[in-house]
Amino acid sequence: MRKDVPALVAGARNGEARSVARLISMVEDGDPRLREVAAALAPYAGRAQVVGLTGSPGVGKSTTTNELVRALRAEGHRVGVLAVDPSSPFTGGAILGDRIRMQEHTTDPGVYIRSMSSRGQLGGLAAATPQAVRVLEGAGCDVILVETVGVGQAEVEIATLADTTLVLLAPGMGDAIQAVKAGILEIADVFVVNKADRPGADATYRDIQGMLGLGERAPGDWRPQVVRATAVKGEGIGDVAAAIAKHRAWLSTGDRLRAAHERRAAVEVEAIALGTLRARLGNLHDGTGLGKLASQVAAGELDPYTAADTLVAELRP
Repeated sequence: MRKDVPALVAGARNGEARSVARLISMVEDGDPRLREVAAALAPYAGRAQVVGLTGSPGVGKSTTTNELVRALRAEGHRVGVLAVDPSSPFTGGAILGDRIRMQEHTTDPGVYIRSMSSRGQLGGLAAATPQAVRVLEGAGCDVILVETVGVGQAEVEIATLADTTLVLLAPGMGDAIQAVKAGILEIADVFVVNKADRPGADATYRDIQGMLGLGERAPGDWRPQVVRATAVKGEGIGDVAAAIAKHRAWLSTGDRLRAAHERRAAVEVEAIALGTLRARLGNLHDGTGLGKLASQVAAGELDPYTAADTLVAELRP
């Protein structure tokens, strides 16, 4: 017998990992009760600090996440981790399975770790990630770490979800140049030069500092921090945590944090609205709706703008 939504939310609030897992599964699967879940979780929104970690494959995101969990738990924080992995083309499930690096935290009741499949979603996140963050906020997590897929130059979506975005770089991977190409220079609040014990780490550090020096900032704007770390040895993680705390303190002055949360909510609402519209468009994809308009445009009988206006009119209630 499956639990009802109020019981699941109450269980999550009491720290029951099974209830948290069930709620996130409902979010991922688009359960019919998803609206009820969202309504029940709404009062707990905005209470956690959301930290995003992104970077190319192999830079050490999972190892850094593992060490950050250790540091945050030492400070008494309740921590949630959402690790987004690429999808299997056969099952749709997450295929990397590198959560093995975080096994030491799986028995800690103050830590919740969840792998999520990207399910083909671009931008480094899964479509369900924002709602999964809400679940972890409802479960009382103080800090939520969101680790992106690690696909290279398309992972800027994390900046719309996280309060603080960490971009991990590694020496010898051309990441300093890739950061510019990807637009990651604009989304990073903290740069972490990981594997700093390797040759070339100092050059990578200088490259990022030099590029930051070329940027234009208004007085009072945040200047991204650049820190060195060797996560596999646990070195420099304290500096990473300090940089995150410094950015949080900057956000907390004035209305910056509220404005950031409002921007995040706007993106989330827009995504849900667009999903609803796409579903309705799918229902019109026949001989009387979108299909008919597409035939007219293809035949040169109608221009695409007029067809789009007609389709929007048909979507109105």
